[in-house]
Amino acid sequence: MFIERRFYNGPMAPSGAADGIFDYGHGISAVDSVYDRRMQTAVHLLIEDGRAAVIDTGTSHAVPHVMAALAAKGVAPAKVDYVILTHVHLDHAGGAGQLMARFPNARLTVHPRGARHMIDPGRLLAATVAIYGEAQTRRVYGEILPVPQARVLETPEGTALRLAGRELLFLDAPGHARHHVVVRDALSGHVFAGDCFGLSYRELDQDGKQFSFPTTSPSQFDPAALHASIDRMLSLGPEALYVAHFGRLTDLRRLAGDLHRLIDAHAELGERCRHAGKQRKRLLMEGVSDLVLAERERQEWRLPREKVLEVFALDIELNAQGLVSWLDAEGE
Repeated sequence: MFIERRFYNGPMAPSGAADGIFDYGHGISAVDSVYDRRMQTAVHLLIEDGRAAVIDTGTSHAVPHVMAALAAKGVAPAKVDYVILTHVHLDHAGGAGQLMARFPNARLTVHPRGARHMIDPGRLLAATVAIYGEAQTRRVYGEILPVPQARVLETPEGTALRLAGRELLFLDAPGHARHHVVVRDALSGHVFAGDCFGLSYRELDQDGKQFSFPTTSPSQFDPAALHASIDRMLSLGPEALYVAHFGRLTDLRRLAGDLHRLIDAHAELGERCRHAGKQRKRLLMEGVSDLVLAERERQEWRLPREKVLEVFALDIELNAQGLVSWLDAEGE
């Protein structure tokens, strides 16, 4: 189901920017949701003429960070017009109900495939509890509240909304999940990409160079669709885009080339392990680890090998799980 497991192990002070807020210009900021670790998962804010949209929410534990960031920017809860979900994986949408309860005038936007899970999150919760248990689910995600149906706005392909006159265009972006959208901001020309443009952790930036690594987490990885979504975002001509893991990216054509190459490498790994039986999950995890370490060599990351594996530990497991789901679905 719609689960991404990125464990948060207790309170941590934000780092890298004052109060965990990263300002990028054009009224766009990232807020460190303080989830698995610092600067691992971002909630993005878009502010125009005193009105605000919150793009992705993190888990319920992120709510105090989001509220503090809005207060620091002088935006009252009543002036938040939209809570925008790129998709309904719980590290992106788990805090939606909690935030909507605090924003009296906001509407929640979500892909039509994900809307029912925000109105009644019971299926999301049941799937998560079945894997991790009730105590662990509550510890990681907090209390997940439903959103009243009347406040949910579905955003199918081509939906255009305005934030204080600033147009936001919603485009279907499958490949990571079938319930994924990306959002183009007309004023800046930039794109909020959710997880469709991969993982880009700031620990690995060096000499002004960023990187991106695809996320194939369960359960709707589709290599062909993900390739197409990446190309579509580039066709919009953005100078920058924003990913949930973590923040603003530039030099997009180079990064897209890396993503296309690594998506194919994941698919090829899956095919090699298709008939591995009970050994398949282990072999996939080993294979994703090898892809990470090969990327360390290619990109000449200076972090030690062990530290790189630590940074990617959860993603290695998630990508392997996603490849299992993909292979199983292809076999149906």
